[in-house]
Amino acid sequence: MYKRYLITSALPYANGPVHIGHLAGVYVPADIYARYLRLRGRDVVFIGGSDEHGVPITIKARHLGVSPQDVVDKYHNMIKDSFERFGITFDIYSRTTSRTHHETASAFFRKLYDDEKFIEQTSEQFYDEESGQFLADRYIVGTCPKCGFERAYGDQCESCGSTLSSNELINPKSAISGSIPVLRQTSHWYLPLDRYQDFLEDWILNGHKEWKTNVYGQCKSWLDQGLQPRAVSRDLSWGVPIPVEGAEGKVLYVWFDAPIGYISNTKELLPDTWELYWKDAETKLVHFIGKDNIVFHCIVFPSMLKAHGDFILPDNVPANEFLNLEGDKISTSGNWAIWLHEYLDELPGKEDVLRYALCANAPETKDNDFTWKDFQTRNNSELVAILGNFINRALSLTQRYFDGKVPEINDLTDYDREVIAEIPVIRKEVETAIETFKFREALKKAMDLSRLGNKYLADTEPWKIAKTDMNRVATILNISLQISANLSIILEPFLPFSMKKLRRMLNIDALEWDKLGTANLLSEGHQLAVPELLFDKIEDDVIEAQINKLQATKKSNASPPPSPHKEGEQVSNIAPQKETIQFDDFGKMDVRTVTVVAAERVPKTDKLLKLTIDTGLDTRIIVSGIAEFYQPEEIIGKQVCVLVNLAQRKIKGIESQGMILMAKNASGKMCLVQPSEKIDNGAEVG
Repeated sequence: MYKRYLITSALPYANGPVHIGHLAGVYVPADIYARYLRLRGRDVVFIGGSDEHGVPITIKARHLGVSPQDVVDKYHNMIKDSFERFGITFDIYSRTTSRTHHETASAFFRKLYDDEKFIEQTSEQFYDEESGQFLADRYIVGTCPKCGFERAYGDQCESCGSTLSSNELINPKSAISGSIPVLRQTSHWYLPLDRYQDFLEDWILNGHKEWKTNVYGQCKSWLDQGLQPRAVSRDLSWGVPIPVEGAEGKVLYVWFDAPIGYISNTKELLPDTWELYWKDAETKLVHFIGKDNIVFHCIVFPSMLKAHGDFILPDNVPANEFLNLEGDKISTSGNWAIWLHEYLDELPGKEDVLRYALCANAPETKDNDFTWKDFQTRNNSELVAILGNFINRALSLTQRYFDGKVPEINDLTDYDREVIAEIPVIRKEVETAIETFKFREALKKAMDLSRLGNKYLADTEPWKIAKTDMNRVATILNISLQISANLSIILEPFLPFSMKKLRRMLNIDALEWDKLGTANLLSEGHQLAVPELLFDKIEDDVIEAQINKLQATKKSNASPPPSPHKEGEQVSNIAPQKETIQFDDFGKMDVRTVTVVAAERVPKTDKLLKLTIDTGLDTRIIVSGIAEFYQPEEIIGKQVCVLVNLAQRKIKGIESQGMILMAKNASGKMCLVQPSEKIDNGAEVG
């Protein structure tokens, strides 16, 4: 057995929120594994963080008219908050823009550079003479040579999905200036992966045949083709600067930079002992990733670690396939996704339902499909009707017949003994499944314990024999309660919020995994709390609202609004003028200058701030959806404009008395409407 475990999860790209595909592929299985190991008393470090460098970040920043740091700050905080609310138990969730990461990545590159592990090559690359910079593949657009799509990128056509190189594009243009780029020579450092071909073949093909077939197969395919040198630097201004004299304007390529984030985040968490987790052979390193990251984590990153010479290599890389949504591939650009932060806001208290649905339908061996109807069925027919029903019956019957106290156990029947003997069998099955990264099977086996309890109650019918044999009822309910306590352990990695609720009803503290499998977890006479429903049924209207939301997205994607502009006319991104109103309509609006005297985030939301304002007439509260653009401390003391005679409205339980005025451009960026100079609070705007 290993002395310690280091678990890493793929670093989400900080240019958008997290969606259910990310959760099913990486973060739910990683969290289940980490929670399980902790329950077993193992030394575990679970590493997470945001990947904050690379071209897509700069493209998004340019599109929004903000800096790359603004983009990553927004999405890093959003992602981190969503993970915390969803119960992903990272020991640290840091970022690749941190000082520790820059220092670690620079030192890693420098060691390989000093040890002459790189080769330097000069090649021709597209250069934008108008903007004065070399163009990364994503900054080059043109016609796809394979399907004719006119907005293909220099690395991929998003219409036909073909992988491209920028020099294959027909009529390439710069995405920055629109000009035709020219080819110029530039030098870069390359990691010669071909030098590690023999090592990787022996290490993977001979040494890790136990890896999942999709992982092993993809690695074998790459190795069979023969590995080629891969550039580790790029001509960009955003990223970790190359720490070599004469490398101005060059940064680490994000594929080289990002995985070092696992090391730097561990170092940030454990500055004095991090090397134990990265350099000691008695540490088990496991990477949780999606299938699009297999090559980087099984071939490229291990080659980097091997070249460095000081680090351990991953013991396993349990990559999942992709999760689709309602029959279509999840698309972040097309908004065809279920975003975690929106789910948490719109279905509060249903964290475990999503964890359950994603694990039960995990794309472990092939792409799977998430549907809202399946989500509803799994909640109502499994969590409510099987697990919740058993717990409710066991606790409610104990409340009815024994005043909520665990009754004594009397003579056991052969059937009682069979049921009790089944608990450690289920434990072993769950352990085997988790330790071989078959989390879907592990969840099914764990749920079998609640099925066992339901069948036991249905077969023994204590509510019928209560009239004639209370000693027998006591035994039945004692065994049922022991099963309930065992459920609080075996389902803890999968349903942590619900198991905390179950422990509260059982009136017990968290139990270690080693206690699992016994029928004496609750002592006779132990007082239970008042039972309540463990899960609630999800009604059709809740599901229909989510389906309608997706259908609106699909309709919007399929039918963009017709342009009112004539052919050849320059198109504006400014929103069209709204319908004409009368002066009397405008005159009813009472807009005044106010000062923000206090501001705080509304709990469990990403967008809302609770503002206390001085209107000159009174002090009042308004709730405003500006948390994406302003931190609470930024807005305190600012003088802004507010519609003060708007009817009161309750938002997240807070009475909001007014609306702050904001300006919004076509990209969605918002800013406060403020007087150009200081003026008395209560001054009328009009």
